Amino acid sequence: MVKLSAVIIAFNEEKNIGRCIDSLKDLADEILVVDSFSKDNTLEICNQKGARIIQNKFEGHIQQKNFALSQATNDWVLSLDADEALTDELKQSIHAILQNPSKKGYRFNRLTNYCGKWVKHCGWYPDSKLRLVNRNFAQWGGINPHDKLQLSLGLDEGFLSGDLLHYSYYTKEDHYRQIEYFGQIAAQEAIKKGEKVGVLKVMIKVIAQFIKSFILKFGFMDGLTGLKISYRSAFATYRKYQLIRQVK
Repeated sequence: MVKLSAVIIAFNEEKNIGRCIDSLKDLADEILVVDSFSKDNTLEICNQKGARIIQNKFEGHIQQKNFALSQATNDWVLSLDADEALTDELKQSIHAILQNPSKKGYRFNRLTNYCGKWVKHCGWYPDSKLRLVNRNFAQWGGINPHDKLQLSLGLDEGFLSGDLLHYSYYTKEDHYRQIEYFGQIAAQEAIKKGEKVGVLKVMIKVIAQFIKSFILKFGFMDGLTGLKISYRSAFATYRKYQLIRQVK
């Protein structure tokens, strides 16, 4: 069986980090937390639970996650956010595949909890993520804040059963704070690319996002929760373009 490092990036995650680390026990040979100088009790909890801690200045999600990959002791790495945790089924699937991995990376579905409700639609599930990789053949890419772990060109991925649980937002205020945070980052990236912003384009993008989430992705099947998510997703699109216009 190959040895496994679990790497977690964190900043002020005292609410989530303990659950994440606990879900990795009896699976990972190393649990590494890369912390962006948290101000709460994140580090105390990590220490109590035996995680190795490295503090590193946060310069972007992609940069921080690639740094975490590089700091792992083992070549096989499970990359998580602090607000995620493994189900027992997923834990068993990972344990089984590590006996003799036939591929260089494996993905699995992520199930998100939104304000106490598990979301099965809105384009949020099945939210397939590549998170278990041989780091010699993988790196984080994408555009901040929408990072994604990718294998080297031409390599096939495997798929594992079981869900990665994602505890996204506890309140609507949490969601709006994240919309603002992600909106600022996305706006900066769009400005770097020279993206044009017109009123008609914004209107079309906002309406399209709501239709996609609530109708095309069956958000209505999640009832009031689906409606709230679809509305706030559309608002997030509007806020991003509003921020682009403000900066320009």
